Amino acid sequence: MDRLKNRNQLDDAERVWDIVVIGGGASGLGVALDALSRGLSVALFEKRDFAQGTSSRSTKLVHGGVRYLAQGEIGLVLEALKERGRLLRNAPHLTTNQPFIIPIYTFIDRWKYSIGLKIYDWMAGKLRLGKSRFISREETLDRLPRIKAANLRGGIVYHDGQFDDARLALSIAQTCEAMGGCILNHCGVADIFKHADGRVAGVVVKDSIGKKTYKVHAKAVVNATGVFADKILKMDQPDVGKMIQPSQGIHLVMDRSFLGGNDALMIPATSDGRVLFAVPWQGKLVVGTTDTIREKAKMEPRPLEREIDFILETAAAFLTKAPTRKDVLSVFAGLRPLAAPKEGSTKTKEISRSHKIIVSDSKLITLTGGKWTTFRKMGEDTVDVFYDITGMERAASTSKDIRLHGYLEHTPEGHMQVYGSDTAKILALVAENPAWGEPLHPAYPYTAAEVVWAARQEMALKVEDILSRRMRVLVLDAKAAIEMAPKVAELMAEELSLDQGWKDAELEDFGKLANKYLINNLNP
Repeated sequence: MDRLKNRNQLDDAERVWDIVVIGGGASGLGVALDALSRGLSVALFEKRDFAQGTSSRSTKLVHGGVRYLAQGEIGLVLEALKERGRLLRNAPHLTTNQPFIIPIYTFIDRWKYSIGLKIYDWMAGKLRLGKSRFISREETLDRLPRIKAANLRGGIVYHDGQFDDARLALSIAQTCEAMGGCILNHCGVADIFKHADGRVAGVVVKDSIGKKTYKVHAKAVVNATGVFADKILKMDQPDVGKMIQPSQGIHLVMDRSFLGGNDALMIPATSDGRVLFAVPWQGKLVVGTTDTIREKAKMEPRPLEREIDFILETAAAFLTKAPTRKDVLSVFAGLRPLAAPKEGSTKTKEISRSHKIIVSDSKLITLTGGKWTTFRKMGEDTVDVFYDITGMERAASTSKDIRLHGYLEHTPEGHMQVYGSDTAKILALVAENPAWGEPLHPAYPYTAAEVVWAARQEMALKVEDILSRRMRVLVLDAKAAIEMAPKVAELMAEELSLDQGWKDAELEDFGKLANKYLINNLNP
């Protein structure tokens, strides 16, 4: 990605873009992708890094939502299953088919979950990833060797998708740029300006890297800022009411040996009625999630002690070796941008997971709610609204057939898989400078060449951009990320022509951030 080229497009102060998108997470990128697929001109602005907020803190599942089926949200599940299939088809380098096992302890559970998952299979149709089936007690213990055997009757296997959320966001951003979009990170919207009749006319953006402000005109502006959507709405209308209800979900990351095998564990009914997953991901085990109402949206939400305890206690009830706080390599929290209920319910299961599109009096379009799996459909629905409010002749969406940047029919093995077709270019860097082939940490395969590539081609501008989202080390092992940071800062400074002062400031900032991912640094 060429950030300077993108930024220079903003120098044309007279240009009127078809759509300006505020927000570079799943929602905003979905809007940009769909708009570009219809031939519209798009400028997208992300205040920090792509997917820095909620969109990099998921359970790493591309799924229809088994629990939504149980809640009767048939339409949401049908939509998500279709999108799940499309995403696995269009980004095979970033997605995989992940088998899940639900342990069965009662006769009633066997039939309840068997019937429910057969319906789930049927709803997926030709996009189904595999048939669900009951497996014996022996096979369940063979596939989940660390699960408790007492009273176990067997298990039910079903299939869903798994993905790398932050890398998918980057791949979509790269795809959008290749389609002609102006895609910028670390460039935030400071204000909205309007025509004389009160309609939104564009945005004022500030590039935090170049320290320059731009006035960007647009036929329509889309607010896709997730849990921060209310801030943009207040720019448009200062007295507007609250539209977003943040709900926090946390995940604990631990050694994969706590579960064993390649299958994921799904616990469909925990002590307080939630669903818990334990999913093998990038050599570790990701366990979560929680569902806790938070009043205030924050870029770095802090896990609550009761959330940590809930996950550890629930895992201990099902695993032969109970994980403890000292076993947690990293803890991360994200905030779901749920559409707030009109009446004061605070139970998140009563707040819709489906997306909503709201058009303000000023014609500002706001996209709220939704989930990663349906990012493309959310974008398509939003661009349909763009045509409604502008009166432009509607072009058909073709985003469902776009193969995302890095697409390869046969992906490479190992951690380089996420680069897809870029893998050969990164290996060429190592051939150019063998020192770049050295690992950044003895326990992980990431190399200096990947840092160079991220700085040159992936719009990585901060140490955090690389260690949290280009490589996923911060969410996998916070201590290792801290140990890797000096080398990453050194390589970035060389590539981006930055001085010692930049390196010192970056390492200080990253150290403060990474310490929040270490569970023993949280306040008990």
